[in-house]
Amino acid sequence: MLGLKLPTDPRWASIAEKNLEEILTDHAYCEQKAASTAISLIVSFPEYSDLVSEMTALAREEMGHFKMVHDKLLKRGYIMGRDRKDEYVLQLLKFFPKGGSRVTQLVHRLLIAALIEARSCERFRLLSEKLQEEELRDFYRNLMVSEANHYTLFLNFAREYGDRKEVDLKWQELLEFEAEVMKGLSKTQSIHG
Repeated sequence: MLGLKLPTDPRWASIAEKNLEEILTDHAYCEQKAASTAISLIVSFPEYSDLVSEMTALAREEMGHFKMVHDKLLKRGYIMGRDRKDEYVLQLLKFFPKGGSRVTQLVHRLLIAALIEARSCERFRLLSEKLQEEELRDFYRNLMVSEANHYTLFLNFAREYGDRKEVDLKWQELLEFEAEVMKGLSKTQSIHG
C-alpha cells in the first residue's frame, strides 16, 4: 500500500526498544515538525483553500500526537531531550531541484511530506508488532493508521494540483531515491534513521 521500495530491517525495532527514551524524544519532535510542515504549507500556499482547511486540521492533529508522545515521556520519568538533525529528511530534501513554478514547488513539498508519512507509518507498524510492552504496541498501532491517512492526503493533493502523470513519475523516482537513502540508515534510535 505504501509503495516503499526498501522495507525497514525488522531489527530496527529491537534498537528502538532498547532506546525508548531516544525513540520517544525523536518521535515527539517528528510530530512537532509534521505540525510545522502543515502550518508552513498554509503560509506558503494560502490560495489553495482546500489545502489550507486540511492542513489546519492536520496541524491540530499532529500537535495532539506531540502531546500524547510527550505524555508517554513524562509517564516514564523522561525529560524530552533536544531536537536532533533528521538525516533522513535532510537527504530527501536534496532530491528535487530548487525553484520552479509555485505549483511545482507545492507538488515537491507534498510528495516529500507524503513519503515521510509513509515511512513513519511503516516504522509505527513495526513498533506495533515488535515492542514487548502492550500499551506501546497499541499506541503505535493507532498512530500507524493516522500516518497512513496523512500519506494519502499529501499524495492526493500532489496529484490534484500537479499533472497526474508527471506527479506519479516523480513519486516513483522519489521512492527509488528514498530506498537508496534508507540503505545507509535504520541503524540508529530515531524514527526515520
